[in-house]
Order: sequence, then structure tokens, then C-alpha cells
Amino acid sequence: MTVMPLLIGAIALPPCGTRSIGTSPSNFVYFGRDHESALEKAFLEQPGVDGAQLTFTWRELEPKPDRYDFTEIEHYLEILSQHGKRLWVQLSDVTFSERLPVPDYLVADSSFHGGAARKYEGADGVFDGWVARRWDPAVRSRFARMLGAVGAGFDGRIEGLNLVETAIGFEDQRFHPPGFSFDAYADGIRETMRAARGAFRSSCVVVFANFMPGESLPGADRGYLRGVYALAADLGVGVGGPDLLPFRAGQRHNSLPLIASRGAGVVAAMAVQDGNLSELDPGTGKRVTVESLYRVARELLRLDYVFWGREEPYYSSTVLPFLASLAGQAGR
Repeated sequence: MTVMPLLIGAIALPPCGTRSIGTSPSNFVYFGRDHESALEKAFLEQPGVDGAQLTFTWRELEPKPDRYDFTEIEHYLEILSQHGKRLWVQLSDVTFSERLPVPDYLVADSSFHGGAARKYEGADGVFDGWVARRWDPAVRSRFARMLGAVGAGFDGRIEGLNLVETAIGFEDQRFHPPGFSFDAYADGIRETMRAARGAFRSSCVVVFANFMPGESLPGADRGYLRGVYALAADLGVGVGGPDLLPFRAGQRHNSLPLIASRGAGVVAAMAVQDGNLSELDPGTGKRVTVESLYRVARELLRLDYVFWGREEPYYSSTVLPFLASLAGQAGR
């Protein structure tokens, strides 16, 4: 039997929209698949934090064809809502290990061509986990169906949903899985954006569009990444990405300028992930600070949402105190 949402304990949210000029982004803490940590008192009572970003995989949400299990989303949505926190869902169809991200039925049924493919990075083809066959219409149609089911239960109840990063490697054609091409992959990303926006009309929908296989801006520009951002503006889909790294050449040439120059009304969200706070600022030669990244997020990129990772020692010693100070400033 399909497990449907219970529709209890959640706060009805207004339609997703961008912040006003001069206001601050909403701050969420990224818990990934460590869902239980989002129930710790230290987080639930933390001032300056608007909510939790939790990762759910396609595999866990649809254990069998058209049989959905959303009990975990319901559980955390209810508890967070009771504490005045909001829930953001990161819907993952990738892994960075041998663990598969897709349901077993996709792997077993030959019409889905394995359901997922191994990812490879660099010229040497280093294994980097698994990705659902986003370029495969058969697989993509099942993902869209699952998005529709999630939207039917949670649109307007969760703050937002993001699709994980568009970067998947596959730069060397020797490591392309069957049926893959750069054009087919770009088409697949765009179709999934349409499906996600169709499923969620009130809650935010964001695509983490950081890089696209087959191009590297600004030189090798085949229009893939720019096309994603253009379609996002047309659909009302938000943009952003993992890794708030304002000094990295790759980010400076690809996603960051597209985020900064997005049109009015386009939501943007970025994550401060593990390693981001150990980066060096080339201007000072010193490690970046939470304050400096927040200024980039607020002033340069005009972000609507920032997802703060929990890498220590930064999370306890600098991230949470800084967010608490923001809450104090707002209260004055």
C-alpha cells in the first residue's frame, strides 16, 4: 500500500518568493542524512536558524513502484514545525560511494537500463559514486512521477526542495555509460526541472546548477549551464549550488556570475559545505571567516537561503554563534 502523508503538525507556508533588497537570507543547517541530529535541543532552540535541510534519497522514498514512504519527512516536519523551524528537503538521486541511490526495481527491470550509472572523475576515471540515469527518458519518467507524489503531500508545507548538483563528471567520453551524451544529459536536467516545478507550486524549487558535463565556462561554452539558468527564470525555479567558494576559479567562471546576475524574482540558495571554511582568501592570505562568506551570500550573490554545514570546529565555535548574533541584531 502506498504510504501517504498524514497532513498533521505543519505550518502552511506562503508561496516561495525572493527576499527584499537589503534584507538577509534565511539560514538553515544542513544535516544531510543525519536526520536525528536535527532533533537535538541545541539546534531546535538555536536562535538565528530558520530550519533544517535534510537529504532523502529516491531509493528510500519509493521502495517499490508507486509505493511511497514519506513517514520520515512527516516525522521531521511535524517536530520542526512544533519548534518554529522549517523543513527543506534535498532530494538526492546520486551517491558518492558504492551505495545505490535508486530503487531496486529500476536496477532489476531491463527497461530502465540499470537505473543508475557509475560516475567517474578526471582523465584517469576515478570512481566517484552512482548517479541515476538522468538522461534516460524511462528513468526520468519514474523520477518525475515520484516528484509528483512528494509534491502532492508536501507542497506548501515544506519550505522548499532542491535537486542535487548538476555536476557529475563524465568529461572523458571513454567513461560515458550507455545512452549518455552531453546533449541528452542537458535535456534531462531541463525536463526534471519542469517536473519539479509542476509538482511544487508554492514551496521553493531550486536546482543546484554548478557545472554541466561537456563544457567549462567561459571558454568551452556550449550553452548547457546558461540554458539551465534561463529555463529556471522562465519556470520560476530557483538556482544555486553546493560549495560557497567565492575564490575558486571554477565557481567564479561558472555558477557564481550566473547566480549574481539572475533576474528579479528568481530565488537563489547555496550551501556552505565541509571544507568551505578552511579556504584561504587570496586577498588576505588568511582563512575565510563565517562573516566574510555571509557578506558574499548577502551582498554579492543576494542569496535567499544559505545552508550551513556542521563541519567542526567551525560549526560550534563560529557558525552557530554568528547566526545567534544575527538573531540578536534583528531583535534590537
